[in-house]
Amino acid sequence: MKSITVGLAALLLGTAASFAAEAWKEADVGGTRIYTDATGMTLYSYDKDEKGKSNCYDKCATNWPPLKAAAGAKANDEWTIVDRTDGTRMWAYDGKPVYTFVKDKKAGDMTGDGVGDVWHVVKAD
Repeated sequence: MKSITVGLAALLLGTAASFAAEAWKEADVGGTRIYTDATGMTLYSYDKDEKGKSNCYDKCATNWPPLKAAAGAKANDEWTIVDRTDGTRMWAYDGKPVYTFVKDKKAGDMTGDGVGDVWHVVKAD
């Protein structure tokens, strides 16, 4: 019975980690290591956000969709989950919520970098 319990615990831990691993990934774009969503779309941070708090709603969130966190998602090292005021949850890197940009049309596009001097590509360390 003990081995079944240990096996089940290992399976559950692996499943929790996979929720996180499926949400984002690292990519090399023009020699720069960045983070993208699972489909390869560039992730951005917003200077007007605070650590652990999103300030991008309504029209902002339409243009800069938050990287949603699945219901069973668990924080993983630098990646944490932010509860939004609209009841949804999103991913944050190093405490800063992350978003995609509607004007990026294909994986590797980084057209949102520097928009309004407040949007920045999330770079992998």
